[in-house]
Amino acid sequence: MEWTIWAGLAAGLLISVVTAPVGVSGAVFLLPIQLSVLGVPSPAVTPTNLLFNVVAGPGALWRYRRNGALRGRLARRLILWTLPGVATGAAVRVFVLPGPDVFRLLIAVLLLPLGLWLCIRTRRPVGVRSPAEAATPSPTVLSVLALCVGVVGGIYGIGGGSLLGPILAARGLPLALIAPATLAATFTTSVAGAAVYTALALVSTGPVAPDWWLGVACGLGGLIGGYLGARLQPHLPETALRLLLGILATALGALYAVQTLA
Repeated sequence: MEWTIWAGLAAGLLISVVTAPVGVSGAVFLLPIQLSVLGVPSPAVTPTNLLFNVVAGPGALWRYRRNGALRGRLARRLILWTLPGVATGAAVRVFVLPGPDVFRLLIAVLLLPLGLWLCIRTRRPVGVRSPAEAATPSPTVLSVLALCVGVVGGIYGIGGGSLLGPILAARGLPLALIAPATLAATFTTSVAGAAVYTALALVSTGPVAPDWWLGVACGLGGLIGGYLGARLQPHLPETALRLLLGILATALGALYAVQTLA
């Protein structure tokens, strides 16, 4: 329907303006809109969300690249280890198909306390380091974290930035370092995930292929919104960005907690 295309465009734009400055593609917030408002069936909603990330990602990434913010080992390591995770997650989604309640519970348990903690810590921003001084997690910890997030992203089409961002911010890394890296990982894994789902659609009888028109419409909105959000990021203070990420994580965790208990 025509209204769903315009609604998807508007939703992608508004969500990405808010989430791009903190390294989140917005797919995790778009997921309930696609399911509840736009009527995308499961599991097709997952590759549709990944398609949103593919179309929307270059907007913010191009802006961050112009700022020189994409350089560094963090982005490379996240990309390297989320890629095999998202392929695994896609296969699990199609052939094992865990129920949506598992996903909602996982997000609620992880993001709700983490978001609240980030909001509280923002009032006392001691230990937040500059990009040059920031100590990333050990290579082993970061690799395992990226792999696990990739699997979750492959199952539910959320890219992973919504999980990686709060976790890395909780370790004291600045958002100027986190945001470009998590968005780069989200974009790369979404390309791989969308390709895997397209291939799996050839051997599956269910609605596995993405809703191409809606995914592209949401993505075009996200492309514009992501560029605007990335452009705003250098002008926002670190404390404001951390508070924004904490609020987003808390709101999302609370949303899925309510849906799980309902």
